Amino acid sequence: MAEYKLLLPSMGEGVMEATIITWLFNEGDTVKEDDSVVEIATDKVDSDVPTPVSGKIVKILKQKDEVAKVGEAIAILEIEGESAASEDAATEIPAAPDTETLNAIEQPLQVAAASNTEFSGDLYLSPLVKSIAQQENISEAELKSIKGSGLEGRITKEDILGYVANRGNQPAQQAAPVQPASTPKPAVTAPAATVPVSAGDEIIPMDRMRKIIAENMVKAKQIAPHVTSFIETDVTNVVKWRNKNKAIFEKREGEKLTFMPIFVKAVVKAIQDFPMINVSISGENIIKKKNINIGMATALPDGNLIVPVIKNADQLSLSGLAKAINDLAYRARNKKLRPEDTQGATYTISNVGSFGNLMGTPIIPQPQVAILAIGAIVKKPAVLETADGDVIAIRNLMFMSHSYDHRVVDGSLGGMMLKHVHDYLENWDLNTEI
Repeated sequence: MAEYKLLLPSMGEGVMEATIITWLFNEGDTVKEDDSVVEIATDKVDSDVPTPVSGKIVKILKQKDEVAKVGEAIAILEIEGESAASEDAATEIPAAPDTETLNAIEQPLQVAAASNTEFSGDLYLSPLVKSIAQQENISEAELKSIKGSGLEGRITKEDILGYVANRGNQPAQQAAPVQPASTPKPAVTAPAATVPVSAGDEIIPMDRMRKIIAENMVKAKQIAPHVTSFIETDVTNVVKWRNKNKAIFEKREGEKLTFMPIFVKAVVKAIQDFPMINVSISGENIIKKKNINIGMATALPDGNLIVPVIKNADQLSLSGLAKAINDLAYRARNKKLRPEDTQGATYTISNVGSFGNLMGTPIIPQPQVAILAIGAIVKKPAVLETADGDVIAIRNLMFMSHSYDHRVVDGSLGGMMLKHVHDYLENWDLNTEI
C-alpha cells in the first residue's frame, strides 16, 4: 500500500485559498475515484473537491473551518501501489502555481488595484484579502509590513485578520494615514442596527453565503446610482416557437428547452448593437469589454442566490446556450460550480418571472453597469393593428425592467438597449432553427 496526498486544486483566477466547510467522509472511510470528499468555500463560491484516485482516507489534515492554500495537502489516502508510484501520482493533482503562473493570475488584480489608487501593482492580493483591507482601511504601507504565510509570501486571510486583531499593538509609524476630508471612503457594509428581541422571536445567524450576498448588495448600492426603465413586450411568437420545438429538442438533445436561451440571445444581440452597455468602471476610466459574458441569477434550494456565468455567449447557438444554461443551473443547485463559473460576467439577467413576479428592480452586480429583469409571461387582451383596423386579441405579454449605472449609462442608452431587446423578442422568427 502507498500514501497519496490529496491536494487542494487550483480554483480559478485570483483564488489562492479556501475554507473547509465539511468533510463528506471520515478517517477510515473508503472512497472511489471522482467521489466528492470535502466541501470548500472561497470568496467566490462553495464547491466540492473530488478525489482523482480510489483509496482509504487515513488522515484528514485540514479540519472544518480551517483554511487551506492551493496546492496544499488536505488529506492522506492509502491506495494500492508502491510509494514511488504514489509520489508520481500525487504530482498529477494541480500543484501550487509557479511564480510565472502566479504573476499571470494576479495581473488583473494588480491593474485593478493601481487603477483604484489604493494599492500599487507590486502587491499581490486575493479578492478576499483586498476586500478585508478596504473594509478595515488598511493602508499600502501597512500591507507591505505584513509578513505573508501564503505561497511566494502572499498575504492570506489568516494573515490579514491576525493583523487586524493586533492592529492596536502595531508601532505608530505603521498606522493607517488619515484620509483627506475631501475624499471620504464609503463603508462597504451598512452599520449594524440594534433590533429589540421579544419573547418568542427566533434569532437565525446568517450563513457564510448570505453574509457575502449582504456585503455585495450594500457595496453595489453605495457605488452605483441606479436608474430603471420598464417596457411591456408581446412574446406570443416566442411562446409559440418554444411550444413547437421543446419536445423535438428534448428528444434530440436530452435537454429541457426553457425561455432563458431566447432571452439571452436577444440580450446578446442588443449588446452588440450597444457595446457601451458591456463596460465596467475603473477609477475614472471606462473599460469596454471584448467578451460578452452573461450572468444569470439563480436561486438556490437554501434560499441563497448565486450568479453563474455563460462565457462568450455571443459565440453560442441557441442549442449551445440551452445546454450551457441547463448545465450551470444544475451545478449551481447541486453545489457543483467551480469558482471560475461565477467570474467574469459583463451583463446579468434575472428571471423574476420564475417566481410569478410581473417585474422587479434588481441591484446591479459590481463591476457591471446594467442588469435586466424578466417578468412573468401572462395572457392578456391586447390591441393589435391589422390591415382591417385595430382588433383586440389574447396575447402573451411580459414586463422587462432594465437597471443601469447612471455614472456611465444615461437614459437614452439604457432605454434604447431595452427597446432593442423588446424588438428582438416581439419579432422572433417562428422558423428559427434550434
